[in-house]
Amino acid sequence: MTGAVLVTTLAALPGLASASCEVPTEALDPFVTANGRLPAVDRLVGDAPSRLHERGIDIGGAYISEPYYNWGGLDEGGEYLGVLELYVSMDMKRLGLWDGLCFFANGYQIHGNSITGANIGSLMPVTSFEALESTRLFQLWFEQYLFNDRVSVRVGQLAADEEFFLSNGTDFFINGTWGWATIEAEDLPNGGPAYPLATPGVRVAIAPTDNTNLLIGVFNGDPAAACNKAGGDAQRCNPHGGDFRLRDSALLMVEGQYNYALRGGELPGRIKIGGWNHFGDFEDNRIDVGGNLIGVTGEDPKRRDGDYELYIILDQMLWAVPGGEEGQGIGFFTRFAGAPEDRNLVDFYFDLGLTFSGMVPGRPDDGFAIGYAYTGISDDVQAFNADSGEPVGSGYEALIEAVYIAEIMDGWTLQPNFQYIFNPEGGVEADDATVVGLRNTLAF
Repeated sequence: MTGAVLVTTLAALPGLASASCEVPTEALDPFVTANGRLPAVDRLVGDAPSRLHERGIDIGGAYISEPYYNWGGLDEGGEYLGVLELYVSMDMKRLGLWDGLCFFANGYQIHGNSITGANIGSLMPVTSFEALESTRLFQLWFEQYLFNDRVSVRVGQLAADEEFFLSNGTDFFINGTWGWATIEAEDLPNGGPAYPLATPGVRVAIAPTDNTNLLIGVFNGDPAAACNKAGGDAQRCNPHGGDFRLRDSALLMVEGQYNYALRGGELPGRIKIGGWNHFGDFEDNRIDVGGNLIGVTGEDPKRRDGDYELYIILDQMLWAVPGGEEGQGIGFFTRFAGAPEDRNLVDFYFDLGLTFSGMVPGRPDDGFAIGYAYTGISDDVQAFNADSGEPVGSGYEALIEAVYIAEIMDGWTLQPNFQYIFNPEGGVEADDATVVGLRNTLAF
């Protein structure tokens, strides 16, 4: 896999994979990680397909090791996080069923400790793999491709962060906000259907033309609803990812995508517009059931009917390496999102960044990126703190991150990383934090 895929390649049909079901035929496909957590890299096992591949079965995975150290935050120190991911992908036609039917499942063995919870206390987690120690199922689904692959329907245990609110440029980074941003992770019940907690759902992808695509997903809206009344931790309430909850309020997500190119096709770009609507009940941040201030009366919060978010994403190549492979050059991305302030902790979010690929002499597959992310704390949350005599922070958390991706060999990448986090969780308790670390990925 070339550096073009590592960074800013903009596929003609971004939401629809080939009906090959990601199972190799003549040579091993790359380790597919378009999930906001890992870049795509070749695998250690080489190019020769096995007898399993001939039958339509692909089994693989990756081991990710991440040591980090921080200054500032809640407590200076270092932590280590390790994650083993295993997956199986099946082409059901080659297994004797019908054309266009695919099966996929994956899971994680997570060990070590997150530096965010232990040392920093920020809303934006230092690593996108942050989770409690566990061995858990993540996704498990069937997908049927229809109408010459213009339509696909995916049914099973799904993760919305695998397909929605993603930018090509954010694949470079390590902090979790570049994938499932804080506005989703903090506002949706128990983080919504996203790593490490997927939920049952249905996703339909439609590509009316080569330049347009529509994603529609309906998910069980809470991966661990049983925790809500008990006040427990969602990951402990659903410790192995096998709850398969079906009766909680639904989450609807919709995203439209348009692809274009500037300068005669040399500089591809993409615009996405989308949002979500959660059909559950949510507590007001400031007003009680009698219409008074919760911070003064201490009464139960007023219940709000539903919750929603709107967002827009732009990916744009700014400069292409002369004579280079597709996607090599300088790319720009940005994402904006907003949600109601009366029922959400985060009411505004944006990020932006620059990516550089194929620009290091003798290292065509390496890449570099720098980005800035901003998480706005709801004014109503700030006002509640003032009403109740609690400390009122700065009203925002921000992040600057710089990362280099070095492909050591097929299947092995290193990502040295620097992060500076301003006002963790709004700056109420923790100081600004400086974080350095390394992501080591072995894909097989």
